[in-house]
Amino acid sequence: MLKLNLPEFDYRLESRDGKLFIFDAIRKKFVHLSPEEWVRQHFVHLMMKRLGYPASLMRVESGLKYNDLYKRSDLLVYRNDLKPLVLVECKAPHVLLGAKVVEQIAAYNKVCQAPLIAITNGIKTYAVLRGTGSNVFKMIQEIPSYQQLLLSI
Repeated sequence: MLKLNLPEFDYRLESRDGKLFIFDAIRKKFVHLSPEEWVRQHFVHLMMKRLGYPASLMRVESGLKYNDLYKRSDLLVYRNDLKPLVLVECKAPHVLLGAKVVEQIAAYNKVCQAPLIAITNGIKTYAVLRGTGSNVFKMIQEIPSYQQLLLSI
């Protein structure tokens, strides 16, 4: 698989009928290894292992309803009170993180209202954080740790 600009981790692969599967620590099962899944698994492990986000508060491909359409967010992290904290949209490494991706995650966040949203293709990652007491988001240079984020909101 392609080398990403995300920390490497010890992953488990399995081959079934000529297709590769990767173990997802959040869903606790092997899932088809697509380029997008490769990025998602790297990002999940970054958040858990390096940034201290609890796996028990993470949901992968959780459903949400937007304008009578059911969509699935790539990664949604909750606070201890189960309010959304972080919303992440993952794309395959070859996908440009342009206006279309920004519009997608912004639409999802109208439902979620997470104070931190991020998009990544594993090569580039962009994140914005909502200001305290406002609906204005500002670009941030790096994803804060779980504890830092809780203290800042």
